[in-house]
Amino acid sequence: QLQLVESGGDLVQPGGALRLSCAASGLFFRLHNIAWFRQAPGKELQAVSCISSYGGSGSTNYKDSVKGRFTISRDNAKNTGYLQMNDQKPEDTDVYYCAGVRTGLDCSMRRSGYNYWGQGTQVTVSS
Repeated sequence: QLQLVESGGDLVQPGGALRLSCAASGLFFRLHNIAWFRQAPGKELQAVSCISSYGGSGSTNYKDSVKGRFTISRDNAKNTGYLQMNDQKPEDTDVYYCAGVRTGLDCSMRRSGYNYWGQGTQVTVSS
């Protein structure tokens, strides 16, 4: 079992930056792939980024629209994943969710690839 709690969501101006955190409790965080998804009201859940466990390859993947602006990372000693979001745009406004799955495979950008989810944190990009 893995419990995930997101934090760091806030109101930020266009061009600004935020860092989201995903604090995990449970066993073997280091063996879990971690991903960030986002969802606006009435819209589908979208994958933003994922990072593989180091038991896999430690590889990362990003949604095209955030490449070069967002960076996913993890600190296994702190059982925490992060999403650094720079140069934010109004279209980044969403509820952001952290997800996890224990696997040795490279991380997935599909919702079905995860079985642990946090409760979400709101990010609003507006002037």
